[in-house]
Amino acid sequence: MSDPRLSLAVRLAGIACEAGAVILASARTPRFKPDGSPVTEADRDAQGVICDRLADVLPGVAVLAEETFEAKAARPMPAQFVLVDPLDGTREFVAGRGEYTVNIALIEAGVPVAGCIYAPALGRLYVGAEAAYAADVAPGAAVAPESLRPIRTRPYRPEGLHALVSRSHLDAHTETLLGTLPVASREAIGSSLKFCLIAEGKADVYVRCGPTMEWDIGAGHAVLTAAGGRVLSRDGAPMTYGKFAAGYRNDGFVAWGREALGH
Repeated sequence: MSDPRLSLAVRLAGIACEAGAVILASARTPRFKPDGSPVTEADRDAQGVICDRLADVLPGVAVLAEETFEAKAARPMPAQFVLVDPLDGTREFVAGRGEYTVNIALIEAGVPVAGCIYAPALGRLYVGAEAAYAADVAPGAAVAPESLRPIRTRPYRPEGLHALVSRSHLDAHTETLLGTLPVASREAIGSSLKFCLIAEGKADVYVRCGPTMEWDIGAGHAVLTAAGGRVLSRDGAPMTYGKFAAGYRNDGFVAWGREALGH
């Protein structure tokens, strides 16, 4: 591959697929963090594999990963770092639904420049750098560059938008914002797959007013941007990463497909 960022994204995708095999071999029994969110052996085992492989692929590059993050011990990230969510959608995993993903993204100067999302139970891979691609890849299998199919967001549809919302985190503020948009249909889906469906032209907008962490959305942002979309904060500014002062927390966002409402 001539594009170095795409080549890197494909290498990250290979790591995600390896982690996906680890997840499928792990027990679904949850424990609970202090904030009440579930965590399983799969979360931690997958993160271990990812961080080990990242040390080879991006030696010396800092990693901000969910399962080793401690707010009280957090430090500012350098200009270049990697965001890792080893199992996004743990609630879906525990419930036996396939809507969970492995998310890896490279951040440079606050912007996701390469990323991948892998859904192990679906065998579905999404990659984003200068362009966006999708492929069907079995858990643990190598990612063949020739298997990647280009994807693109779809143009604005004047008959109305197909909106995506969180299966587990829909709140009143999100409902209010959705009410201001010309939504013709909506669908509840778990994990970062919502970014991917917009990226491949199957939906138009994803609204999330509740808080998320940077590792929840960095990879989805990379894929969607590469496919022609945008991710904006609630005030309409571009979403940025490395927000140490905010504890690496996002205060809501809207993910748009191409040409939606003038975008």
